[in-house]
Amino acid sequence: MASAANAAKKRIVVCGGNGFLGTPNTIPVKSKNNLKSSPSRSGEPTWSSVSSSSNAPSWSTSVSWQKADILKPTTYTPLLKDADAVVHSMGILLEADYKGVLTGKESIVSGLQRAFSATKQGSQNPLERKEDEGLESQEKDGQITYELMNRDSAIALARQTTLSQIPTFAYISAAAGAPILPQRYITTKRDAETTISSSFPSLRSIFIRPGFLYDSSRIFTMPLAALTGVAAMANSMTGGRLTWLMGAGGITPLKADLVAAAVVEALGDEKVRGVVETGEIEMLATKAWRRGML
Repeated sequence: MASAANAAKKRIVVCGGNGFLGTPNTIPVKSKNNLKSSPSRSGEPTWSSVSSSSNAPSWSTSVSWQKADILKPTTYTPLLKDADAVVHSMGILLEADYKGVLTGKESIVSGLQRAFSATKQGSQNPLERKEDEGLESQEKDGQITYELMNRDSAIALARQTTLSQIPTFAYISAAAGAPILPQRYITTKRDAETTISSSFPSLRSIFIRPGFLYDSSRIFTMPLAALTGVAAMANSMTGGRLTWLMGAGGITPLKADLVAAAVVEALGDEKVRGVVETGEIEMLATKAWRRGML
């Protein structure tokens, strides 16, 4: 099987390619002369919202920006044709319960109680979904939950990847949760990993688990990354004993394009499969960087 070093030109479909990680992901894809399709609800991104410039970067012309809805598989299934690998780079960090609080429709107490609820509904079973059936929130108000976006949309995409006979699937997961986030943020990601692994054994599934992501194009992430870096150093001095308390705040933060380079490297290396933690992410990115220097 071809490795990342000698692989022929490949077509990579990145669902969520105009998001924080997905957009930098285009840079290493282009450097490897791969073709990339990027389906999202908006199609080509508004560049001022994802970069420091309102102008489209030169590499964006190498990407086929397509409109599709991750909750409606029929909209993205045609885009998977002839793909060599699929990446799920979508998810939510916070649910929308705070909107009811801000608009006065819900009290602060009830809003927080709902946000930190131990259980919420996702969609109907994504493994038993009919071919032409979209994923529908089972919450009474149709809320977009962790279960729906972080778990069920990934399972549905992995299922369609298998049905399309595409051999490789990468899921952007997370190293850990955080004290300020509901526990369901990370448990739904772990549920997605477990279900994809067990339900699609023939699929080379790769689960990328970065900690906090930062990039200069998102100014607010820079000071947070600095604080996280200090916390990660303190955690390492204790042998990682504080990870249970600090969550992702106790894990080394990573630059978004470093993670993106690691994703592309992993897709091209047949030996990489399963969970990819922070240390391996850094090693994969270093391999990609060294190859680019040759």
